[in-house]
Amino acid sequence: MAWIGHLLFWCLHSSICFATMSSLEKPLSFDKLPSMSTIDRIQRFSSSACRPRVDDMGMGNCWIEGRDCSTSNSYDEDCDDYMSESSPWKRHTRDKSQGDTLSRRTLSLGRNHVMFGNACEKWYFPDHQYKPKCDDKEKRDMTNKCLKGIPKFVKIVEVGPRDGLQNEKNVVPTSIKVELIRRLVASGLAVVEATSFVSPKWVPQLADAKDVMSAVRNLEGARLPVLTPNLKGFEAAIAAGAKEVAVFASASESFSKSNINCSIEESLARYRAVAVAAKELSVPVRGYVSCVVGCPTEGVIPPSKVAYVAKELYDMGCFEISLGDTIGVATPGTVVPMLEAVMAVVPSEKLAVHFHDTYGQSLPNILISLQMGISTVDSSIAGLGGCPYAKGASGNVATEDVVYMLNGLGVKTNVDLSKLMSAGDFISKHLGRPSGSKTAIALSRVTADASKI
Repeated sequence: MAWIGHLLFWCLHSSICFATMSSLEKPLSFDKLPSMSTIDRIQRFSSSACRPRVDDMGMGNCWIEGRDCSTSNSYDEDCDDYMSESSPWKRHTRDKSQGDTLSRRTLSLGRNHVMFGNACEKWYFPDHQYKPKCDDKEKRDMTNKCLKGIPKFVKIVEVGPRDGLQNEKNVVPTSIKVELIRRLVASGLAVVEATSFVSPKWVPQLADAKDVMSAVRNLEGARLPVLTPNLKGFEAAIAAGAKEVAVFASASESFSKSNINCSIEESLARYRAVAVAAKELSVPVRGYVSCVVGCPTEGVIPPSKVAYVAKELYDMGCFEISLGDTIGVATPGTVVPMLEAVMAVVPSEKLAVHFHDTYGQSLPNILISLQMGISTVDSSIAGLGGCPYAKGASGNVATEDVVYMLNGLGVKTNVDLSKLMSAGDFISKHLGRPSGSKTAIALSRVTADASKI
């Protein structure tokens, strides 16, 4: 081990001394050099300890070898485990020297410059900062791993005019609702849920459903589905010109009774009648499942119950099933098992997700859903919404925020964000409050600041 002493002496009297490092580790400082007890322990594994050859020693170069040892001792796991603790660079050396390829590290000592032997491990250290020069493959591999499964195109179902406005205390004029729908369609949204044909007694805000539908029925460029809780509502919607409808079931027994005044089984029976009538008229039916993670009265909802209701809706003919976190309690950790259960009985391409943002978890929940293969997302302009039967439930995730995130992921939506923000600004000003979209608020500030320059 005498050569180690000579090497340390030479390093201490040189202008700079580096040890091979991984891309995530800092250079070893002198206080982190192996102690004498460390060196003694290394000696037990090899009497010659990967001794450098004489022709490799010099004032300008120093070879640090991995498995190329002038010793009969083999490189074993015990040695590897220990070296990974005492010398971080050793772990990197072994990782890069798997197989038959010899991985050597060359240290060219000079002014702020270090060169490692392998062509894809060359680093330049300007003022002690380092940048990888050949890590494109690593970055691509990491990107592929993180974004694996995310679809190239995501369909956004805008629910603001219905689910967004139904919980407003003050009645929004019909003309404002119609203009909002027009603006949303103009932004590029392919599906805009227009209204709901429910009893005005239960949802007075949407009592003008017939008038709204009559005004937008011939609007081109988007599908305009409406919510129909029963056969009577379905017939009224068709009479008003609706070309697509939606039905609404729950995975929670108590919520079903408080929301639509019937049990889960009774609601499914109602919707089978709607599905039969719709099929005769070739009208598409979308299905909703509420409380897919939690209920305001029952608490946690088992994924199996969600799967059961979703499967029933799918079997009766619903072309798409939207899974709604009605009170916004979901997290990625609870979304995954719920989606796994539902996807076991309903194809993923037939599913959509609908998250409320009560705890600020909507975007993470959407992202994990996309990674699991979901390609349809419900959202509400300016984050409008809530649920009249779920106390404390805040609005839906803002459409602006969803589009901004998807743009950042390189996912196409065919939605113009600036036009979308204009629609959100329009309805927010009418309601007399700031937008619930963080993206809209942030970009509005940027625009305002830029105008002052």
